[in-house]
Amino acid sequence: MTRIPPILTVAFFRTEADNEPVREWLTGLGREQRRLIGIDIKTVQLGWPIGMPVVRKLEPKLWEVRSDLEGIIARVIFTVVGSQMILLHGFIKKSQKTPTVDLQTARQRHAKLRGTAHE
Repeated sequence: MTRIPPILTVAFFRTEADNEPVREWLTGLGREQRRLIGIDIKTVQLGWPIGMPVVRKLEPKLWEVRSDLEGIIARVIFTVVGSQMILLHGFIKKSQKTPTVDLQTARQRHAKLRGTAHE
């Protein structure tokens, strides 16, 4: 069986203190929830560019992976730099609209990325 190489590699955004907020958020979830989010991220990795229902574009250079965790809705906001998918922010969605605070967190992390050698 031939393995299809991923179109994108995946990286976690790192803070200046060397923390990985999305990885930390994921570890706080249940095992099955992490597994389902991982499947959705892998779908993006192998099928990029991809649209609804798995991925929704939020604004230029920001997308969200949409995961349904059996009645709980999770989102992972990411950007793509070259052939790398960088996971910026993860959260449990409680309303129809993406909360401003979550979008702002992703924007700030994306801006920090642009300040580094990634782009």
